[in-house]
Amino acid sequence: QVQLVESGGGSVQAGDSVRLSCVPSGSSFLSYHMGWFRRRPGKEREFVAAIRWRDDSTYYGDSVKGRFAISGDGGNNTLHLQMNSLKSEDTAVYYCAAGVGWGGVVQEYEYDYWGRGTQVTVSS
Repeated sequence: QVQLVESGGGSVQAGDSVRLSCVPSGSSFLSYHMGWFRRRPGKEREFVAAIRWRDDSTYYGDSVKGRFAISGDGGNNTLHLQMNSLKSEDTAVYYCAAGVGWGGVVQEYEYDYWGRGTQVTVSS
């Protein structure tokens, strides 16, 4: 059974930076892309960022472009999200996800494995 485990969440002030990490546990797998999603209070889960291992191309949601940076190692399915200039509206549970097939990277159905999430709270 594949599991993804997020870490690095916490409570910070607006303007601060946080780095999230995601590592796999359990059965091994080959991912073609990995990404971060988040669920803000009272909202649907939304796409944050993704990376496609074939060419390390990266993708970002409009609300985080220029502030967040995704990185990782496709060889061992580890993933990071560097979040800078945090705002109160970035407060959310952040989820790591991995996709094992070719396709898009911004929709939830394009991912096969999910972590349980890590809370990030930004106070203004």
